[in-house]
Amino acid sequence: MSEELTALTSRVEALEAELGTLRANAPEDKLSMVVMSGDLDHLLAAFIIATGAAAMFEKVTMFFTFWATAALRDPKKSAGSKDIMGSMFGMMLPKGTSDLKLSQMHMAGMGTAMLKGLMKKNVMSLEQLIQTAGESGVEIFVCEMSMNLMGMKREELIDYPGLKLAGVGTFLGQAGTSKSSLFI
Repeated sequence: MSEELTALTSRVEALEAELGTLRANAPEDKLSMVVMSGDLDHLLAAFIIATGAAAMFEKVTMFFTFWATAALRDPKKSAGSKDIMGSMFGMMLPKGTSDLKLSQMHMAGMGTAMLKGLMKKNVMSLEQLIQTAGESGVEIFVCEMSMNLMGMKREELIDYPGLKLAGVGTFLGQAGTSKSSLFI
């Protein structure tokens, strides 16, 4: 009987060790999202998902890169002097949410205006969704490399609680332990 007890004890210890490893490597209750598109409809979807997920997950992280970074520019802010490339990008990129276009059926602004008109009746605006995300604790990281490439500076970004500049490594560290990851 003692041989059986020793074997059983050994098996329980092995199972406890396995359980400890599983717990240590289990994904956390969070959503990580890469937001690359600067199109109005894509950003609406990203913030609708983020605000909905904030009610479900313990933590929601958004990583803004490339064209999406322009949506976080505050039209009332200026970054001061920039080099020629930064100035050119500054003129070509949308400055904030009001300048964003649809990915489909923009139709020289008519499609975008129609969508915004329809949204007033049923859906929060992008500006309201961004505010709700901030109030819900959604973290926003902005890709430093993208900002550098496009000549953007921190001073021209919106006021958002806890908005941080970060590299891809920071985001990957967040995403690597998430239950869900999305790319928009």
